[in-house]
Amino acid sequence: MTTDQPFDRDQLSSEARDRRLVDEIERGAEEDRETATEKAPAETVGEVAARKGARQDGIEAAVRQILTEIGEAPEREGLLRTPERMYKMWLELTCGYRVDEDRLINGAIFDVGYSEMVVIKGIPFYSLCEHHMLPFFGSASVGYLPRGRVIGLSKIPRIVEMYARRLQVQERMTQQIADFLQSRLNPYGVGVVIEAEHLCLAMRGVQKGGATMVTSSVLGAFRTNKETRGEFMAHLERTVPRV
Repeated sequence: MTTDQPFDRDQLSSEARDRRLVDEIERGAEEDRETATEKAPAETVGEVAARKGARQDGIEAAVRQILTEIGEAPEREGLLRTPERMYKMWLELTCGYRVDEDRLINGAIFDVGYSEMVVIKGIPFYSLCEHHMLPFFGSASVGYLPRGRVIGLSKIPRIVEMYARRLQVQERMTQQIADFLQSRLNPYGVGVVIEAEHLCLAMRGVQKGGATMVTSSVLGAFRTNKETRGEFMAHLERTVPRV
């Protein structure tokens, strides 16, 4: 059964919210969710509660400890529910770890007699730097040269989201996206370019807000063929009129 109705995340349990977010990356809100739990092993109510309780208690206790160490009072009104909120937030921001790659692809690789470059650019993302756990955010552009097979258009932003919703460094995230497409499609080549602003650079240390970091990963023909790489970069520079 398909649905395009919005949902209120505050009305869901932490575990249900996490599963819903993972489902959205894997399948999308517009797709069939009848098999949403098919890959999860059967668990008793007690096992689910114990697993959830241990994880939640551990994170919430750590947050209270941090609040105490920086001189705050975890019991004051404004901070009373902060540990719980942090627990829910961390589940949401790191749900990429729990995405099933096969469910994400969901068979959306097609034999098509098309051999020209495919590029999707300006994919927005938000991630967390693993060094300071501060956000970095920007856009990703992805291109590949098909070898008789193409991937469903919506899958590329989902792949970006899967790797962004983890503790990351931008260099590794760029490489992971390229490697994933190369392994799944076996194209003639793949190119990925990410441009992002890092709050660990803007809020702390040298405090240089507005500076952006650009990373790229080029595989196959994108690396070995200067013309192919040049065509990809030209696509990224080209402005597409909005309608």
